[in-house]
Amino acid sequence: LPARLPNLLLNGASGIAVGMATNIPPHNLNELAAGINHLIENYNSIDKVTIEDLIKFIPGPDFPTGGIIIGDEGVRQAYVTGRGRIILRGRAHIEEMDQAGRFRIVITEIPYQLKKTTLIERIASLVREGKIKEISDLRDESDREGMSIVIELKRSAQPRKVLFQLYKYSALQTTFGAQMLALIDEEPVLLSLKQALVLYIDHRLDIIKRRTKYELKKAEARAHILDGLLIALADIDKVIKTIRGSADTETARTELMERFKLTEIQAQAILDMQLKRLAALERQKIEDEHKELAQKIKEFKSLLRSQKKQLATIKTDLAYLVEKYGDERRTDIAPNAEQDIDEEDLVQDQSILISITERGYIKRVMSGTYRSQKRGGIGVKGHSMREEDEVMALIPARTLNTVLFFSDRGKVYSSKAYRIPEASRISRGLPIVNVLNIDPQEKITAIVPVADFKEAKYCTIVTQNGLIKRVDLSEFESVRPSGLIAMNLKEDDRLGWVRLTSGKNDLMLITRNGYALRFEEKEVRPMNRPAMGVIGIRLRDKDMVVGVDIVEKGGDLLIITEKGFGKRTSLDGYPRRGRATMGVLTVDKKALGIIGTIAAARVVMPEGDQITVISAEGTVMRTKTETISQYNRVARGVSIMQMREDDVVVAIARFSQQDIAAAELENPEETPKESKPSV
Repeated sequence: LPARLPNLLLNGASGIAVGMATNIPPHNLNELAAGINHLIENYNSIDKVTIEDLIKFIPGPDFPTGGIIIGDEGVRQAYVTGRGRIILRGRAHIEEMDQAGRFRIVITEIPYQLKKTTLIERIASLVREGKIKEISDLRDESDREGMSIVIELKRSAQPRKVLFQLYKYSALQTTFGAQMLALIDEEPVLLSLKQALVLYIDHRLDIIKRRTKYELKKAEARAHILDGLLIALADIDKVIKTIRGSADTETARTELMERFKLTEIQAQAILDMQLKRLAALERQKIEDEHKELAQKIKEFKSLLRSQKKQLATIKTDLAYLVEKYGDERRTDIAPNAEQDIDEEDLVQDQSILISITERGYIKRVMSGTYRSQKRGGIGVKGHSMREEDEVMALIPARTLNTVLFFSDRGKVYSSKAYRIPEASRISRGLPIVNVLNIDPQEKITAIVPVADFKEAKYCTIVTQNGLIKRVDLSEFESVRPSGLIAMNLKEDDRLGWVRLTSGKNDLMLITRNGYALRFEEKEVRPMNRPAMGVIGIRLRDKDMVVGVDIVEKGGDLLIITEKGFGKRTSLDGYPRRGRATMGVLTVDKKALGIIGTIAAARVVMPEGDQITVISAEGTVMRTKTETISQYNRVARGVSIMQMREDDVVVAIARFSQQDIAAAELENPEETPKESKPSV
């Protein structure tokens, strides 16, 4: 249509035909006018104007419902090729509800062409289905002041994570598939931004020419009549005499044409003229109108001769429209924002426990799953075990950690903690082949959660036969799916423990038959990945390493035997000895027959820490370290966990004060409390 507005881009268009479709997004009038003006100013060298030049004036679509365009690549692709994937996100912000730490998400703008009720119904559906568990209330508070969809969150929720879940699973983030297809000379053409604007300018030039020609023709016709009237008024007496002397109208018209050299149109206009026009004032009006028309005719002819003036007319028309209808951009553009929602953005950073069995079943549970019990409790069922299977490790971690899995064959694999299947307390989990690309005959013997690969400097690896080596942690930052060699092993040895160290730590190695060796980490030089390592502790016959840990100032060494006996001993009771020595006794050897050989050992703090003990049959007990008495180095200790017949302790996990504090913040209602022993 011959409109002054660039309607195709201003209002957009959407439609489907046979074998083709168009989907042109709406734009801002002020920005379109600026882009068109730039093309007009460079019309003689318009081929040199690039899309990048135009994007400075028209950065992207402007949707009437507002929102945020994520990334600029989709916009640029649409403007260059005519097709593009524009990611549009609703506008939402996070508010603190109260001093208790609860938050709410308030949605104030939604994506283009999305119904508010549809969005609310989808969010409610996500809550019902359990996809988003942290929402406690959802309501629509929209009024004449604007939109307001309020989403209240539970106290334990992380608002940003919930917001990203809404972007991922609901239409709060959508994709606008731009397809700038239009009919040009009755042919469908896919237009770039520049082509669309140039076509608008050419169209306006054509309209201005046609309009001016029409106005010129009309003005010239009127001027022609006025010329005749002025001739008549100049000799009005003769004109009247001629008319009165004529027999009829036809004769009068002919006489006027011959006597005053008038055209038929002029003569007819004189005959049609009312007598009131003979007044002096009316005569002046005719003269003024004639002068005005003469000036207009001159301007019209000048406009038709000058393309420059025609282009200026386009600018003038646009300026008028901008002043009358222009407004500010409603849709923001975030050019550097991530277009796709990262998987980690949907995961809450929570404290968890990772467990793995001898047969390779793995799972994760929330760290608050196992409540704290007094020393001597019999624990709760933590695994549903099959025959000939037993739990091998129980590791505290966080869902966003990168978890390094070290196998008995000296290989290392990697996975994000949240990718480990979540299961109930009594579930056995899933085979680890669902998480790692591991050989079925290979067993995971060490699990190391890493929050930041710059946080620790080294990975210190210890084997069952007492070999030790240090490797830069950075060597494991990028582990291919098929795994990497972490340590070459002798045929009769297997990798057993891995700790993250700084290079300045003291290390403790504890053996099954009750020996403990403390030495400085610096006695083990850093090595490359395939190296076999050096002797860490020299073992006696029929002995093997069962525990490795880092010495902490003010800490205790906690040991637990297969039959559930244990104790804490101050680390000051373990003098430093050189690497490759046998160490000192940490329990009376005569007592091993009664309390069982040592099953596991960890360094703990005397107060504030908690430990989780797990048995081969999957029973789990959690208790505070201060409930376990401190004894001297060779004492046999007391019963920590009552063992069922034919069951043995296989692993312990330590929860530091920091771990516990973090869990309390995340799930205050699930934080383990001191309780009486119960099943």
